[in-house]
Amino acid sequence: MSYDPDNIFARILRGEIPCHKVYEDEHTLAFMDIMPQSDGHTLVVPKAQGANIFDIPADALAAAVRTTQHVARAVRKAFDPPGIMITQLNGAPAGQSVFHLHFHVIPRYEGQSMRVHAGRMGDPEVLAGHAARIRACLE
Repeated sequence: MSYDPDNIFARILRGEIPCHKVYEDEHTLAFMDIMPQSDGHTLVVPKAQGANIFDIPADALAAAVRTTQHVARAVRKAFDPPGIMITQLNGAPAGQSVFHLHFHVIPRYEGQSMRVHAGRMGDPEVLAGHAARIRACLE
């Protein structure tokens, strides 16, 4: 599969589509998933083009993993979940729906089921509040 430079994450990276930004550096952008599976569900996206883990340059992948760890620590501090699930999907059969490499940081709680992936839009005000909570916990 070839990379589509007009995928939604590429458009967010170019500023064509707004997002609830959590963190940004020269190599990555982290923002709230607009269809969260759990409160605090955050996405980490490398700025380099690549549809999946097999297509991305190694240095861009390393930067994305560093940012994922940094953001996951802030999510843990902001939401105090007993667990955090970090996922990265490759290809439609694996559940990937946006073909730009990305990591999901999803807080998990005992006895609480996750919402359906790409199931329902989150409330923009709630997402903005969650982004602010996470930003306040970045160290």
